[in-house]
Amino acid sequence: MPAQSNDDAPKTPDPPDRTDTAGPTAATADVVGTPGPGGSRPPGPAGRPGSGRRRALQLAACAVALAVAMTAGAVVLGSRDGGGTSTVASAPGLAPELLASGSLAAGISALQSHLKAQPKDAGGWATLGVAYVEQARTDGDPSRYPQAQRALERSLELSPGNDPALAGRAALAAARHRFPEALEYARKALAENAFNERALSVRVDALVELGRYDEASEAVDEADSRRPGVPVFTRYAYVHELRGDVRTARRVLEQALAGATAPGDVAYVASSLGQLSWREGAYGKALAYYERALRADGAYLPALEGRARAQAAGGDRAAAIRGMEEVVARFPLPGPLVVLGELYEARGEEGDPAKARAQYALVDAWTALARTNGVNPDLDTALAAADHGDRGAALRAARAEWERRRTVHTADALAWALHVDGRDDEALRYARRATATGYRDATFLYHRGMIEHATGHAKEARASLSAALELNPGFSPTGSALARKTLKALGGAR
Repeated sequence: MPAQSNDDAPKTPDPPDRTDTAGPTAATADVVGTPGPGGSRPPGPAGRPGSGRRRALQLAACAVALAVAMTAGAVVLGSRDGGGTSTVASAPGLAPELLASGSLAAGISALQSHLKAQPKDAGGWATLGVAYVEQARTDGDPSRYPQAQRALERSLELSPGNDPALAGRAALAAARHRFPEALEYARKALAENAFNERALSVRVDALVELGRYDEASEAVDEADSRRPGVPVFTRYAYVHELRGDVRTARRVLEQALAGATAPGDVAYVASSLGQLSWREGAYGKALAYYERALRADGAYLPALEGRARAQAAGGDRAAAIRGMEEVVARFPLPGPLVVLGELYEARGEEGDPAKARAQYALVDAWTALARTNGVNPDLDTALAAADHGDRGAALRAARAEWERRRTVHTADALAWALHVDGRDDEALRYARRATATGYRDATFLYHRGMIEHATGHAKEARASLSAALELNPGFSPTGSALARKTLKALGGAR
């Protein structure tokens, strides 16, 4: 890779003989984007007479639809490139034999056959467990997590303390949003092998998701000194972005992309750059990065979702709706479901309100499925329900998540849940905390501005809403419009 321009940047990686990558954090990758805010305070469905029974029936129907979508996604495991070959963005710790063909489905099938013949292969069980975690992440199907847990436990029964299985347990815990557990398993794995790349990466993930940013910075520097490469570089970039150092984050990701060779690595890093560009309001640049990602892997979910978001922000609503419909048809995750619902709301054609409600109901169905399979979805629940569901449930979920981990994202979620519940004085404290690290997110600024407006801080509200729209004017199909309307009422941009 090109030489870095400062001393604190990541080191040049070893030769690309490994295939380890993951998202900025494994947890945030699972969520696949924060749902865009709606900004209004509609009464939750539970607040309308007779709505409980209707809600239950609707959720039952949505659960069936979600199960069908999950089953359809499981038929095409991984993603497909233009030639029809199933590919996967390489994850930390996946064994070379699993990815030799580029096919996650084929790799899992081969491992299953191997383990039938060699059931005492501890390494094989560890690799299978990790593959199931990756399958759950890429397909949005949390039902794979119990399978992953059983495979990893089998590996540890056969070979107690083996670091690949411990690192796999760390990744599984992170995917389920159990971050203290993820941190503990990562540390156990590193005690056995200080150079285990998956464990080094998940340790950073867990510290970030627990809001322990200073420790995360130290951990990513240590990971860079031990195992420099794409997984560490992406985490290095994200830790810097959380502190508002977008310039370093972009430079590191660009250098990671320049050095990426595997299609999965190219797709992941290019999508990360697309997301960074979108958050900065550079929609043309974001679309270019997403197209590069899709050239590497034509069905890479973050790139498909990101492209639709960038199209929506750039004014091409029809393309955005088509793209997001494609995403949720295969992967009905909370982020895409909420964005698609808001796109329907913004379009406002006949039948669109019902279509939007159907997307929001599917979020509840996904949440129930996630809980059944050991995933903690409270952050997703809080954000989606605050704008499009039961505000009481939103507040309960946000408070519970804040007690578990105190990050900028949970502070923002709690602030917004308090706001929609009419507790604006309490909300303001959390909104300010969400923006305190310098992390540049238009949604956070929008939430803070609306809360400042509600509490009578007109000057501050004007500044926050102006900053949100200057940074990323198309941050949400519905929230952006409300931000403009509120800002106009306040006398226009600062």
